[in-house]
Amino acid sequence: MSQPVYVVGDIHGQMAKLETAFERIAADGGENAPFVSLGDLVDRGPDSRAVIETLMQGQAAGRDWTVLKGNHDRMFQRFLEDGRLDDARILSGADWFHQRLGGDATLASYGVTGIHRRPADDLREAAREAVPAAHLAFLQNLLPCHERDDLFFVHAGIAPGVPLEHQTEDDMLWIRGPFLEHLEPHPLLVIHGHTALQAPVHYGNRINLDGGAGYGRPLAVAVFEQGRVWTLEADGRRPLVP
Repeated sequence: MSQPVYVVGDIHGQMAKLETAFERIAADGGENAPFVSLGDLVDRGPDSRAVIETLMQGQAAGRDWTVLKGNHDRMFQRFLEDGRLDDARILSGADWFHQRLGGDATLASYGVTGIHRRPADDLREAAREAVPAAHLAFLQNLLPCHERDDLFFVHAGIAPGVPLEHQTEDDMLWIRGPFLEHLEPHPLLVIHGHTALQAPVHYGNRINLDGGAGYGRPLAVAVFEQGRVWTLEADGRRPLVP
């Protein structure tokens, strides 16, 4: 690996936690360090709009920032596009406005109120007026995965046994069981989020960096360098090993 790359897990509208992550990255690798976000920028937390705006501004300024699409980001995108509130991969049957998913918090960050009292069509029109067109374009253009050196970055994971170039967006944004239960090596070390833990875990063939920021826990931030990985804590690097 030619230079360190810094990675954050699921942000979920937690702007203050993202700022803390950026401070730790800057202290370790400088202001212009390469950075990857594993998606789920929005929902649950109070600052989805600020998170999107901050990441857009960083990319516009020419920073080496790669932002991936998470399932929550796609739900937000689809609601803005056509009012869709559901997804076939939501096993519970809940929709995007359900408290567990947190779409109401995302719309509230754009100033859309009365979310649980207004018809969905009315809310979509209000959202289309409140959400800048540039934010929708940003969501539409997010990548589902990113390969860097010997690492494969993706939001949820990959379908085991399927070549990386043939992975579907649905799997990369939603998969759990078959991927989480797979113990054999993948073509590359997979770096993912989506399945919230108490803290990041290295499983040997994959690393889960969703530390549960959407549930009040810290936003996980890690650095990959020369085949090794560390989490970045308040006091600096801490090795993350299988």
